Amino acid sequence: MATEQSDGAEGGPPPAPGGGWMERVEDRWHKIREHAETYPYVWASYIFVYGGLGVYITWRWRKLRATEQRVRVLQEQLRKLVEAEEAAASGSKPNGSSPLPPDKTGAR
Repeated sequence: MATEQSDGAEGGPPPAPGGGWMERVEDRWHKIREHAETYPYVWASYIFVYGGLGVYITWRWRKLRATEQRVRVLQEQLRKLVEAEEAAASGSKPNGSSPLPPDKTGAR
């Protein structure tokens, strides 16, 4: 029958044992390369836009991580300050009704 003896002329790639997907990948690569050589300004604009977007997202991500690190440091300082105040309050005044000292860190 004609369907059993397919030699790739019907439109689809011929079934290759173990290498069919590699041929499809190479074919797709050649089509993309040909398109990029035919329309270089389109591809340059893709690189410019998506590259700029990637740089912006990376910059914001790093800025967020730096902010998180500063918050962690401030939280640790606050925790130590509260522990020191609780230790001082429990040692000097048994009733624990001491007013909070003014902010000495100067952070706003």
